[in-house]
Amino acid sequence: MAITDLGHTAFSCHDLDASLVFYAKLGIHESFRLVHDDGRVRLIYLHVSGDRFLELFPGGPQPGSDQNTSFKHICLLTDDIEMLVGKPKAAGITIDREVSQGLDANLQAWVSDPDGNAIEFMQISPESPQQAIANGQPVEASDILKPAG
Repeated sequence: MAITDLGHTAFSCHDLDASLVFYAKLGIHESFRLVHDDGRVRLIYLHVSGDRFLELFPGGPQPGSDQNTSFKHICLLTDDIEMLVGKPKAAGITIDREVSQGLDANLQAWVSDPDGNAIEFMQISPESPQQAIANGQPVEASDILKPAG
């Protein structure tokens, strides 16, 4: 048996309402909630696509605090990065890093959610090592660090 895909990514959120508004502006909406017996929110599932979800938990640290975590970022894939980046811009969300080409030849842009979690938008390039691997082609480690173009 093998791992077949990423199912969800979970964040602890300082302000669940602000996080729900932020992700809704990205087109990622609440799907369902799990609650404790007393009605308090245990976690909220947001549907990304297919069977992929974000989980938002209450009780996260204040944004910008020393969070003692190993979380780095979440990457959301798209087939039209310019259109995807336009959506949060139109909703008043700051784009931390505009669309650019990474060392792996993929296009990327970055935003941060209300808790300071980094979110990467990525459009996979046909020339990228990720696409080569998805196509069953071998990739040399040294190929990954060659400048794109």
